[in-house]
Amino acid sequence: DFCVAESSAIVEYLEDVFPAPKHAAIFPVDPRERARARQVISWLRSDDTLGLRDERPTSTMFYGRAKAPLTDRGKASADKLTEVAVRLLALSPARGSLFGAWCIADADLAFMLHRLILNGHDDLPTAVRSFADAQWKRPSVRKFVDVTRAAYVPY
Repeated sequence: DFCVAESSAIVEYLEDVFPAPKHAAIFPVDPRERARARQVISWLRSDDTLGLRDERPTSTMFYGRAKAPLTDRGKASADKLTEVAVRLLALSPARGSLFGAWCIADADLAFMLHRLILNGHDDLPTAVRSFADAQWKRPSVRKFVDVTRAAYVPY
């Protein structure tokens, strides 16, 4: 009887309805880290990454790979994503996550990086690629990635 479609709204709802410590936390506990995680999630949906999201949509991750190379706009988005990922990981207290313990921002960043990885863009810095690969191997992420999907029907 309730539907919400925007991913950031979904995770905020889940955090409210299934709060820690009874359930696994979705966001960092520390208010500043939680704000930074929300900032990362919002930025991943900003105009800075729009070129990449347009040219390497989710459908290229789960159905057919992209056939055309990135345009200048797509490349600029990919470069900005890589630059931000490098900076975020440099600030990270733990190499496996952005804020010391896993949070949804880790999965979102890895998901965006996999738009590149799965479409053959192999020029990511080693630390960025390692982070994305580690997140992609998480059981919760694999459960989503490996789900059987209906046939792709373009809009």
